Amino acid sequence: MSAKNRKTPNRSQVLAGLLLFTGLVLQLLFMTLSPAQASQQEVTLRPGDILVLDLPGETSFSEPFQIDLQGFIMLPEAGPVQLSGLSVSEAHGKISGELKPIFKSIERLNLYLKERRLIVSVLGYVKRPGPVDLKGMGTIQMAINKAGGLEQGAQLDKLQVRRANAENGIDVFVFDYKKYLDTGDQSLLPDLQPLDTIFVPASPLTGNVQIEFDARTLAASGDASEDGEAVRVFGEVHRPGVFTFKDGASLIDLLMRAGGVTRYAGVEQIRVITNGQPRPFNMREYLDTGNPELMPVIGKGDTIFVPQASDQIKLGARTVYVMGEVFKPGAYETKENASFFDILANAGGPTRFAEVRKIRILRKDGQVQPFDLQAFTEKTRPGLELPAIFPGDAILVPEKTDMNEKSWLKVTPDSAIMIVGAVNRPGRYEWADEMNLIELIAHAGGPRSTADTSKIKIMARPDLDTVPPVIFDFARFMTEGGSLYDIPELAAGYTVEVPELPKDPNDNRSQWVRQESERSIYVMGSVVAPGRYAFNENLNFLDIVAQAQGPSPNADLQNIRISHRKEGPARVSKVNLALYFETGDESLLPEIKPEDVIYVPDRGREWLQKPKEEMVRVLGAVGRPGRYSFDNSMTILDLLAEAGGPRSDALVEKIVVVNIRDGQSHAQLFDLFNFARSSDYTQLPVVRPGDTIYVPDKSQSDRARFRENLSDAISIVSLISTLATGF
Repeated sequence: MSAKNRKTPNRSQVLAGLLLFTGLVLQLLFMTLSPAQASQQEVTLRPGDILVLDLPGETSFSEPFQIDLQGFIMLPEAGPVQLSGLSVSEAHGKISGELKPIFKSIERLNLYLKERRLIVSVLGYVKRPGPVDLKGMGTIQMAINKAGGLEQGAQLDKLQVRRANAENGIDVFVFDYKKYLDTGDQSLLPDLQPLDTIFVPASPLTGNVQIEFDARTLAASGDASEDGEAVRVFGEVHRPGVFTFKDGASLIDLLMRAGGVTRYAGVEQIRVITNGQPRPFNMREYLDTGNPELMPVIGKGDTIFVPQASDQIKLGARTVYVMGEVFKPGAYETKENASFFDILANAGGPTRFAEVRKIRILRKDGQVQPFDLQAFTEKTRPGLELPAIFPGDAILVPEKTDMNEKSWLKVTPDSAIMIVGAVNRPGRYEWADEMNLIELIAHAGGPRSTADTSKIKIMARPDLDTVPPVIFDFARFMTEGGSLYDIPELAAGYTVEVPELPKDPNDNRSQWVRQESERSIYVMGSVVAPGRYAFNENLNFLDIVAQAQGPSPNADLQNIRISHRKEGPARVSKVNLALYFETGDESLLPEIKPEDVIYVPDRGREWLQKPKEEMVRVLGAVGRPGRYSFDNSMTILDLLAEAGGPRSDALVEKIVVVNIRDGQSHAQLFDLFNFARSSDYTQLPVVRPGDTIYVPDKSQSDRARFRENLSDAISIVSLISTLATGF
């Protein structure tokens, strides 16, 4: 209530005043200041502090008051009052003096400090520059965050805190905010005081225009200012730029900060320039030796230059041309001691389309020298050396031949070989000296089921007309084995003919996998898909047979052959796959290694592949005379049934069984008619592999020598035994 509105109190007002005075006295009795409240009275106020003014009965003092940047608070009806620099008790007295002429009962006014605040200004490269209001213990990071955070392109290592001093000057504190963010060391940041100004400068990388760019853009151009202390890195590096010098940083560290060298960098001739003096550095030698004495010392303001690799061999007009399927074809200057690999690598090396087996060196005098780079790197041709390269020479790396195209012109005559006849893919194929006949047949899809592999014919080039054709028994090699040196040698220009058998069984066509011999298994014979298959150590015999789509219906599962080519002396093992299916005995399956050859014979040709000692001959008046397989579980009855049984004109009472024991022929008579009536199995003669069974016909019963005594029969048997040796 203002003084101009005061009136003379009546009795009721006097009584109310007494009651209020009594309450005030009681309040003062119970309001004993605590030690903390007593100490607060001596706190010096500053801009940003929040004060509470308690004047009972006056609602205009219900909200707190904050000291502004100039140190004033705005009192109701009294106006601005400066409190900055005063203690709380001094401020209480000053406010009381300002309010006493306006308000009554000013003795009840209470003042206390509710909260200390910190008002500072954040300027420069922040998102929302201007004053920010922080808690009393606010830090620089809190102030920057309150200002919206840093703008892209801020130079973090040179932030400033600007503060007015007693002489009306400005003190500037420069600190490395980036190092604080890297380490978390709070001691790197100066403490803030009210009215301080935090200034965030812009990086010189932004130039004189504020632009938007991200951290990757910063890294692409370095991370330092050009103040004479930064290190410049340029040349064949991924991110040339200006980088902050750090104590103890090596040249390798700076190259890594620049993204490392490119593949075209000449690391043998890196240059470090210090105070205008260049120093060479061979990084390759350092990496090869690890000698720390080779590493140059990097100082403030140094410059590092990484030249192109081509600079290493440019000594003059010594030009070599690299053409074809390389990454950088062109003309190159060579050193006197530059090798073929030096020049080829300088041209970027062959592309994935390059035919490295047919590189040509075009000499200055017109001569052409072939070079097989693959054979040299794989050491498949002993004695093969790198070609010498001289000024004026040209290196031609041709394009790889596309074997999927049908044109025979793709393969030149000096590197082609012909295979014709009973193979799945007869034709004209590219030849390499490290191949052999088996690989060629496999490459041509393998022999067809109608092929007569016992009479493969090999014919030399037309210019070698004095060399006669060679006949090779491939079937015998596969079944009986032999030295790999027994396989006829082939060369470019040769022709291989695989003849056909008189009968023409069903033709099996297959798809084949092209694969190096060191990682291949050859599957041939009576399988659904014969060919050359990729192999690794995790595969076994059944995996390979399954890859070839399994045996064909005519396969002889009891006599599969494995030719083990990598075991020194050639060895062929036999696999009875039928017995494995009956017993499940894993020991029956052979161990397969790369370059082995699996041959599954045809059941219909077993009489050509098994020796006579493993067969039994059935001759005479039977339905199908011939040679038959025999084992100990069979009897003469099984053999007669296999041969179609006796004919109607057979003399079944006089069947003869001939065998040879101790070099002498022995014979037994067997009466099939009498056995049929008695069913006495003890009458059955013993039959062994290599024996001959002869069933005469009834026309011979009139002959006295066969009817009267056994000696005549033995004579006939002797004749039969003699003839049988030819089977």
